Amino acid sequence: MYKDNLIFLDTETTGLGKEDRLCQVAYKFQGQEKESLLKPPVPIGVESMCITHITNKMVADKEAFIGSEMHKDLEDIFKKDNILVAHNADFDADMLRKEGLVINRIIDTFKIAHYLDHDGKIPKYSLQYLRYYFEFEIENATAHNALGDIRVLEVIFDYYYEKMLAIKETPEAAIGEMIKISKEPILLRKFNFGKYNGEWVEDVAKKDANYLRWLLSEKNKARENGEDEDKNWIHTLKYYLNERPTLF
Repeated sequence: MYKDNLIFLDTETTGLGKEDRLCQVAYKFQGQEKESLLKPPVPIGVESMCITHITNKMVADKEAFIGSEMHKDLEDIFKKDNILVAHNADFDADMLRKEGLVINRIIDTFKIAHYLDHDGKIPKYSLQYLRYYFEFEIENATAHNALGDIRVLEVIFDYYYEKMLAIKETPEAAIGEMIKISKEPILLRKFNFGKYNGEWVEDVAKKDANYLRWLLSEKNKARENGEDEDKNWIHTLKYYLNERPTLF
């Protein structure tokens, strides 16, 4: 089975900053689900509690992730070069790496959703938005709960896997292409801000390339100043400001 080396995983964390850590992990591997609350080494932020409803009191008597049974299980799983499947997978992988786990291969359903939406019809690509956009019926899948989210994640993965399989024809080739896409920044198709909000980036490049040059300069300045690097927009702007082959 093509799913035998796929681990569907989701994390809930103390926040989104560089210092933040895990407070909940859930995964499904070879048909078995596991979930655990964990005591993080830093407090859970209020913003995170508002989303996850996991409080510091709830994890006060829980074990730390490092040294836990779940940590040992995940260490064994990833040592065998199994593939992490997650939505916004770089975030989850980085959180796991903070805990000493080695993640080599990733499938990011967020990036796959972007890539396969050739016509830019889907307004948003968040996990729960895709769930309701495609009208998936999923039982026992509470949003922003790690266990609920992996149940949604697997359904969304299955949907896009079938689309990729129709293109690549074999399970091995489909999985390989999904891994390849997940390594690269997203090529954004439409602006979702500014004076060209809702317009195709390609169209703006033709009529106002100077705007793209200005925006790229601003993104590069922000990166140089130590702000969050907007890899997707930098990649997109560089792509459309240079000659390139047709994508599709």
